[in-house]
Amino acid sequence: MTPRAGDRARYDRATAHLDAPVAIVDLEAFDANAADLVRRAGGKPIRVASKSVRCRALLERALAREGFAGIMSFTLEESLWLARAGFEDVLLAYPSADRSGFGELARDPKPAAAVTVMVDDVAQLDLIDASRAGGTEEVRVCLELDTALSLLGGRIRIGARRSPLREPAELAELARSVVRRPGFRLVGIMAYEGHVAGVGDAVAGRPLRSRAIRLMQSAARRELAERRAAVVRAVRAVAPDLEFVNGGGTGSVQHTAAEDAVTEIAAGSGFFVPRLFDHYTSFSGRPAALFAHPVVRRPGVGVVTVLGGGYPASGAAGPDRLPVPYLPEGLRYDPQEGAGEVQTPLLGSPADDLRIGDKVWFRHAKAGEMCERFENLHLVEGDRITATVPTYRGEGRTFL
Repeated sequence: MTPRAGDRARYDRATAHLDAPVAIVDLEAFDANAADLVRRAGGKPIRVASKSVRCRALLERALAREGFAGIMSFTLEESLWLARAGFEDVLLAYPSADRSGFGELARDPKPAAAVTVMVDDVAQLDLIDASRAGGTEEVRVCLELDTALSLLGGRIRIGARRSPLREPAELAELARSVVRRPGFRLVGIMAYEGHVAGVGDAVAGRPLRSRAIRLMQSAARRELAERRAAVVRAVRAVAPDLEFVNGGGTGSVQHTAAEDAVTEIAAGSGFFVPRLFDHYTSFSGRPAALFAHPVVRRPGVGVVTVLGGGYPASGAAGPDRLPVPYLPEGLRYDPQEGAGEVQTPLLGSPADDLRIGDKVWFRHAKAGEMCERFENLHLVEGDRITATVPTYRGEGRTFL
């Protein structure tokens, strides 16, 4: 029996009493992935990206481990909810236009002390001030640096379009605006190098493309390390009491941690290891989060149909955004139908061994987005479910 076949047998035994669709997290794999993140971080604390987990119980499990500290959230509403739930260090990774949320933040000492908001424009400070509604609490602020690699005088850009702030002088100027402005405190800098952390450099069957990605990422790391250090020096000259400089992501943990200017690393997808994180030379993880759909039809030889399955991930549309049939090994989509809204035909010789009611296990392309489809995660240890915990959705929280 192959290791994957062994996992399938365990998961089927653990969930034999449950009807699919069903979602699980293998705790042994989750914990092994967490330990590997800590090893790669080389002693720097890891801030857990909540969007890649979306389950409070698993966020708490991660933060209970040595080497992890703080949450990186994705909306202001989520940040306030986590702060009220007792999470004491929540960095909102994206600017917000949630006026009511900013009003609550400015009025309530507990979330005001726990939550740090993201800013890359004076207009965002204006919006926060206009939303205070009489609240006088100091708002903690983090500045975001654009990490994109710029080539040929800016004619080529590689990286996500996030902050407009690239150069040390630009961040220092915004830092001065924050420091001069009553009601705000500048506490951090964030720089997420998604073109390094979130792009696999070992594309299956594409050796030339893989080499090109590695060359690009090597150049991007060198350029960003130099520019990030200069930015930190410039901002610390304005605000010497900065609490943190955050960088990285699951795919670049060890590289970003090696920079002296960075004080903490962000990571989230590395806990679940979805399919987009299969193709890296710098690390390998164990798939920890899976979901199953039931076989409901057998249309012919080498074909089964499962109920549901159309759970595409965000990002530029393409085959890599689809979940992948994982267990049993050897199943694939019908190219004419793909992952369906209500039903999904699957092709391959393993189909002939599947019966009506059997489970087919899938991996999502991205990590936390799976949790938007399920109210609960069943936590598996060995071949038993040892706990069932709600996702954000299961707690009635859908933040985006």
